[in-house]
Amino acid sequence: MFIRRQLFACAAVAALFAGALPALAANDTKVALVPGGPHPYFSAWDQAGKDAAKDFGLGAADYKVPQKWELSQQNELLESLVTQGYNAFLIFPGDPVGSVATANELADTGAPVMALAGCLKDPSKAAFCLGTDTGNSAYLGTKELFKAMGGKKRIAHFTGFLVDPNTQLRIDAVKKAAEEEGGQVVQVIADIDAPEPAEEKINAYLAAHAGEIDGIVTTAWVPAVVASNALRKIGDKRIKMVGIDHDEVVLKAIKDGFVNGTMLQNPYGQGYIGSFAADKLRNGCTVKADAPWKSNALTSHFIDSGTVFVDASGVDNYISAMQGITKTLLASFEKTYLACK
Repeated sequence: MFIRRQLFACAAVAALFAGALPALAANDTKVALVPGGPHPYFSAWDQAGKDAAKDFGLGAADYKVPQKWELSQQNELLESLVTQGYNAFLIFPGDPVGSVATANELADTGAPVMALAGCLKDPSKAAFCLGTDTGNSAYLGTKELFKAMGGKKRIAHFTGFLVDPNTQLRIDAVKKAAEEEGGQVVQVIADIDAPEPAEEKINAYLAAHAGEIDGIVTTAWVPAVVASNALRKIGDKRIKMVGIDHDEVVLKAIKDGFVNGTMLQNPYGQGYIGSFAADKLRNGCTVKADAPWKSNALTSHFIDSGTVFVDASGVDNYISAMQGITKTLLASFEKTYLACK
């Protein structure tokens, strides 16, 4: 096992709930928010951690990114963070199975561990998984796409890394929604949630097959951006598209009519609420066994951080939509999921 086991200090000043009185003093909770590698989706965790540290009186809640999307690099970073005194970990699993041993080692030190944005495969010692219900989001986005196309159509699906635990959930959900609508997914292109492969494969596919499809659904950030640009270059708005996330390229393409809408996720809420929960678990709270957990293909302890479809009528207010979801989830989070003394 790679983690150097340490004993962490137990004494801490409990953080007060957001929106109540200010925290009396910073406590010794030191949260690390660690994605599987560099990716724009996770950048919201940086501000979320800073805001959580301030609002809940944490010692720190810092965003730490491995240099590459390699499980070994994430493991080495986590090992280093343990030696630096971090004592709570919010992790996007570099691999849903391969990261379990790492999460268990971290938990064995006494540190709360939570999976954010993507889940670990049960069983693990992670407290829970907080992320987008990616299957539901992809399903709803595909339904919106068929609504825009108006009938039994042929679509292409551009999606993310196959090591991402969410990717297969999205592939299955898109296929299910298309079948329910009497349509067909004629092409799935995965492993393209990075600029170079996305540019190469999406542009090549559209150059050869644009006339053979009626719609595009994208369920990862970079493919959404690349496909939005590609449809703008084609200039023909016959092909309908539903994207994902809130990159400015996608939002502008929605305003200009090249993309029909996007499925928003809530990475800020994941980092903010995850940091809050980590501190609560370090200060005497436990996870409720009988909480209203959701289940997915990876875990039976899943919490949906929220998703919503926005089109041209709502694209200018997308931030307030996500802030509202975060506020609602936080207001009842402790009562719903934690047992505190």
